[in-house]
Amino acid sequence: MASRCEGLLIHGLLWLSLALATLLATQTNAKESETSSNNLLIITVATNATDGFKRFMRSAKVYNLNVKVLGMNEKWEGGNIRWFAGGGHKVNLLKKELDNLKDSKEKIILFLDSYDVILLAGADRIIKKFDQSKSKILFSAEGFCWPDAKLADSYPKVEKGKRFLNSGGFIGYAPEIYNMITSSEIQNADDDQLFYTKIYLDEDLRKKLNIKLDHRADIFQNLNGAVGDVELRFKDDDAFLYNTAYGTTPVVVHGNGPNKVSLNSIGNYLAKSWVPQDGCLQCAEDNIDLGALKESEYPTVTMGLFIEKPTPFLEDFFERIADLTYPKNKIDIYIHNKNDVHEKDVAKFLEKHESKYNSVVQILPEENIKEWHGRNRGLEECFKRKCDYYFSVDSDVMLTNPRSLKSLIQQNRSVLSPMLVRPFKVWSNFWGALTPDGFYARSSDYMEIVNNNRHGVWNVPFVSGTYLIQGSLLSDKDAMPSFIHNLLDADMAFCYNLRDKGIFMYVTNVEEFGHLINSETYDPALKNPEMYQIFDNRLDWERRYIHANYSKNLDPTFQLDMPCPDVYWFPVVTPRFCKELIEMMEHFGRWSDGSNQDDRLDGGYENVPTRDIHMNQVGYDQHWLYFLREYIRPVQERAYTGYFHDPPQAQMNFVVRYKPNEQPALRPHHDSSTYTINVALNRPNIDYEGGGCRFVRYNCSVVDSRMGWTLMHPGRLTHYHEGLPTTRGTRYIMVSFVDP
Repeated sequence: MASRCEGLLIHGLLWLSLALATLLATQTNAKESETSSNNLLIITVATNATDGFKRFMRSAKVYNLNVKVLGMNEKWEGGNIRWFAGGGHKVNLLKKELDNLKDSKEKIILFLDSYDVILLAGADRIIKKFDQSKSKILFSAEGFCWPDAKLADSYPKVEKGKRFLNSGGFIGYAPEIYNMITSSEIQNADDDQLFYTKIYLDEDLRKKLNIKLDHRADIFQNLNGAVGDVELRFKDDDAFLYNTAYGTTPVVVHGNGPNKVSLNSIGNYLAKSWVPQDGCLQCAEDNIDLGALKESEYPTVTMGLFIEKPTPFLEDFFERIADLTYPKNKIDIYIHNKNDVHEKDVAKFLEKHESKYNSVVQILPEENIKEWHGRNRGLEECFKRKCDYYFSVDSDVMLTNPRSLKSLIQQNRSVLSPMLVRPFKVWSNFWGALTPDGFYARSSDYMEIVNNNRHGVWNVPFVSGTYLIQGSLLSDKDAMPSFIHNLLDADMAFCYNLRDKGIFMYVTNVEEFGHLINSETYDPALKNPEMYQIFDNRLDWERRYIHANYSKNLDPTFQLDMPCPDVYWFPVVTPRFCKELIEMMEHFGRWSDGSNQDDRLDGGYENVPTRDIHMNQVGYDQHWLYFLREYIRPVQERAYTGYFHDPPQAQMNFVVRYKPNEQPALRPHHDSSTYTINVALNRPNIDYEGGGCRFVRYNCSVVDSRMGWTLMHPGRLTHYHEGLPTTRGTRYIMVSFVDP
């Protein structure tokens, strides 16, 4: 018994010793980690808090890194380094700062650009990688010898990796860096990269200070000339870059040269911005809470509405604008309309809603203000009113989400566009990437975003259609957007200018906002031209023209009306469809004479003639065949079980007109069809009296037809029928002989 107790005691003491050792090791590691963090100081130069700078600082915050910012709100004296050599101002600011740290032997300085740099790891990993380099100063490396290509031959040869120095990032001990940057003088407007290059190429100085280049991107990944070397990879809680050329995982990425767009694209994921496990983490950061404000405290918005081309469903567009749940007295409206055909639509909107808005300014077609200048004037209207936001909306945008404007404001970005797509297509209002000459290219994640498999707020190089611009951009002459650049289209110029100024454009799909209208085939010269948009704008076409109760017809539990044997009656189209189809036919006006002679038919003879107009006479035949396939066939398959014919065929599609003094009725007959549909286009006992269809064999009549409802019955053999007399007014029906 004693032996067993001794064994338990020894076991307990061993467990306690292990626990204490683990605790001590944990505390030691934590202390070492804290020491590492304290020893590392990140220094950057930024004279303006640009979008790129904010992204850099966010990445530092994500990894708990300390950053010292030099030059903020000072005048930049280093030249335009985006296009030309320069940047000596950075070196001189760093000299001044390191004067206080030149004797701090343990202090490690990581000097980085900030406008086009993202940090990818914490202090421990950065210092560990630096230690492994066995250097006192380590510069990032790239594949181009810039700004003086003639110095390329002076560089030491390397077996593998990038050969040339890049000054956008370097790391080293404070005393060595101080000795390096004070080894010679540099003017603010001189080039910093050339300054550091000459130091590196001085062999004695290079060896004395133990300066090396990060040839294989162990720490620094420069993207210029190396975009193809890197892959974006994911862990559950983060994204990281993997250099496939050298098998390294860099901890700093620099979008140097013409690679800002590439950096912006991968930056959508890096530094815990978007991760597979939780999605968009940055989406919830720095948001504006409108819910905490009274409506009287809401930001002011200038809303620019642009009708630059004839656009279908403009009436619906204005309806969506009016439905936005934002206080109208906080909105100033600016309308630029270039099209005479839409003046009535604009007038109708203003007649109903103008008094609700704070103000309305309208540019009429006769003023002949071109698109570029019309859009710039919208920005000027916002600037004059000292607006908080400028919200631009083109006429081909359908904002079906009434919260759209509120949501965009709350997401708090410099320029933010709601993601919109043409329904059933992948055509959207943003580009994920650019070709070298600045035109559309598909990014690797475009399909994931546009199909809503990934939700987030995405930094992109091009947006159009609609976007919200923070008013602070308009009050800064250096940031003021413009829609003019050389001969580019207005939207291309707008985005080019923003990219050139380093202003980020974002597209958001954190919620559904609406969709795009396709105006390419819209012909306002047609009578009721929206009727012809069934192919290109089906969603909006359905909303306007398909009966609200149509979907019930497809419910397996719903019993279709059957007023006579095998005769079905169901709602299909709206009263507006019926009205506009009648108007199309009367506008065309060439009704047949009701005789047996009919030149429209192949044989020139009609056995049972009516006063009618064929769909192909008004250019609507293909549209109607599509209608039959999409809206009639599914109901037919429910009603007549076992009969499938996709697509349905119909050569005879026509609107019939019955009048007491013209052709009031139709004699008994069989239809040359497998089944026939008969759509009532106007109202019994209001537009006409009498009328209807009698099925002779069953002595069963359907009268008082319902406007927009379809009567469907078998054609040959069983359903011999006649058209009952119309006794007053004019009765219109749409008829199709399906599958003759």
